[in-house]
Amino acid sequence: MFYRSTRLENGVTVLTESIDSVRSVALGIWFSVGSRDETPAEAGMSHFMEHMMFKGTPTRTAAQVSEAFDGIGAELNAFTSKEYTCYYSRMLDEHLPTAVEILSDMVCRATLADEACAKERQVVIEEIARMEDTPDDHIHELFGRTLWPEHPIGLSILGNRETVGVFDHAASIEFRRRHYLTGNCVVAAAGNVDHDLLVALVESHLAELPAGPRSERPAAHSPSANRLNVFEKDTEQAHICYGTTGLAAHHDDRFVLSVINHIMGGGMSSRLFQEIREKQGLVYSVYSFNAQYQDTGQFTVYAGTRPSNAAQVVALIQEEFDRVRDEGLEPAEIERAKESIKGHLVLSLESTRNRMTRLGRSAVTAGELLSIDEIVARVEAVDPQAVRRVTADILARDRVLAMIGPFSTSEVEHLIT
Repeated sequence: MFYRSTRLENGVTVLTESIDSVRSVALGIWFSVGSRDETPAEAGMSHFMEHMMFKGTPTRTAAQVSEAFDGIGAELNAFTSKEYTCYYSRMLDEHLPTAVEILSDMVCRATLADEACAKERQVVIEEIARMEDTPDDHIHELFGRTLWPEHPIGLSILGNRETVGVFDHAASIEFRRRHYLTGNCVVAAAGNVDHDLLVALVESHLAELPAGPRSERPAAHSPSANRLNVFEKDTEQAHICYGTTGLAAHHDDRFVLSVINHIMGGGMSSRLFQEIREKQGLVYSVYSFNAQYQDTGQFTVYAGTRPSNAAQVVALIQEEFDRVRDEGLEPAEIERAKESIKGHLVLSLESTRNRMTRLGRSAVTAGELLSIDEIVARVEAVDPQAVRRVTADILARDRVLAMIGPFSTSEVEHLIT
């Protein structure tokens, strides 16, 4: 195998991919908790906890945490998704023990003090305000709520002002107690790393992490989706998301859908880009993406255009969906997409951080961890018959439209059919 894996007695999983030709290591401590694991009253807590882990421990202030990583020339950051939270660093290989020790101190012993919570609540509320003032970000939050109105997977990772505004020390401690457990924890590293050394470091420094099994999460059942959601706002551009449910991260057809996505809106040669931007000149940005989660997914097109052109752009996207559903895709298009996907894959894996992320994300979501050769083989196996079958399934599903712009629901409701 291209990686090594050890499951410690306490339940923590350690994964490494050794790359002898580099002098750096990318390290991540992952937890299987994200926004979909929150109750309505906890909306945004996973992301808030990501912030709070940097705010000091009994042995280090927040400034000392930052200074320690700056002092070894290391990168330090974190991110939260719908299904996981990751704290990561990239450093020279000789500084791996320091990085493991400090990151472990943060996730195990962050004080989560009320004073720090009060300050960070305001920081996150500002982040929410920034997102709401950025329509090309806000539209994706609106689309998620429209597609999954009855499940937390459709809610914003940031949460909302009402929930975030009351997060305090007690709530943070309780959330950490339930989710920051050994069974939810994966430590992943890629680069010039010795697996046995990392295992020993994790055994030592994560020993205080509370023991517990992998948390169960509510299934993302088939959504009773709203068909249309309009956020009326006086903007110079109308922002549009149009799409439907997709495939789960471990579905056998996920590589087929990746090829379909690439052809429809995955690049400058895609059908939607060529038709709506190059031929019609109606947009600056138009693209599609295929987001995959543990038990569901979404296939979505985004476009930004002048409000006066919004109806025409939505109609063109709908027409392309219908055309591909009814006629399929050309074999030559499929072959070009496969070559492009393989090229992007290989280029992306020249980054130790991307390799670490691939390890950690797959493990923390109980996913299938494939080598580059195995992924290339899966992409190569996509044929026109499989593409026709998957397009007939995905593009026949109920579609959802979310819009931000200077118009009311009644003015655009005719656009969703």
